[in-house]
Amino acid sequence: MTTLLFTHPAGLGHAMPPGHPECADRLSAVDRALEAERFAALIRVEAPLGTLDQVALCHPRAYAEALVASSPTTGFVHVDADTFMSPGTIEAALRGVGGAVAAVDEVMAGKARNAFVAMRPPGHHAERERAMGFCFFNHAAIAARHAQRAHGAERVAIVDWDVHHGNGTQDIFWDDASVLYASTHEMPLYPGTGSAAERGTQGTIVNVPLKAGDGSDEFREAFETVILPRLDAFRPDLLMISAGFDAHWRDPLADINLREADFAWATTKLMEAADRHAGGRIVSVLEGGYDLDALAKSTAAHVSALMEG
Repeated sequence: MTTLLFTHPAGLGHAMPPGHPECADRLSAVDRALEAERFAALIRVEAPLGTLDQVALCHPRAYAEALVASSPTTGFVHVDADTFMSPGTIEAALRGVGGAVAAVDEVMAGKARNAFVAMRPPGHHAERERAMGFCFFNHAAIAARHAQRAHGAERVAIVDWDVHHGNGTQDIFWDDASVLYASTHEMPLYPGTGSAAERGTQGTIVNVPLKAGDGSDEFREAFETVILPRLDAFRPDLLMISAGFDAHWRDPLADINLREADFAWATTKLMEAADRHAGGRIVSVLEGGYDLDALAKSTAAHVSALMEG
């Protein structure tokens, strides 16, 4: 079995104001990186258009319908301080949802060992009823819930190594014993959530905050002493990754000093955990990463590790 890559040109159509870090060039950089010869064995799949029924697995339907209704025909709609909608935003966001759901379908059916969904905008800041932090629909959360509803997965784990805490994923699964959400992230930093004391009502929220200036040693220690043991205790049927690459030392929006090798190492460790508990099943979705060179190289390291599993 091999690795699937889900993407779609609609991800380029989500426009942002000039100078905004969450730009279409991010997806172009990822696309170019994955065109290298070593990725020839990737099976490339067009991300389908997600549905509002899929979105409603994690967000109230009225919320989704209101976002669709507010989509502009020209220019931008200002959603919050740093989040904008353009005419192409809704299709891009729904392709992100559809790609993540389709990736779960393929992996849960045993047609592929794992998958990477390269779409934008990202999703992990999207709370149940609030778009924020460049995010509109929480792709990883929706895909996790889809795995449970459509494929009978009893337990799903989401590991999030984006440098910003995934407040949206935490919000959606705060009261849910069937989904483990584990995150490394810089604190204090946007969005201000993610302290170690935030555990959820079922104890299935696992936050391991890092401080500005931390690097490989602290990141790997967080995985080895907290996240990996919690995964082993939880024994997920599917492991999802919110793969943000903005903890890279080059990234302009944070101050964590990871290298590409750290993302490859974390990927390998998560694959080993998935082998122990989930039949190797992993679905990874792109989140942040705002230095184009660091994003491209980190994504390449991540996907290379997925393919080597």
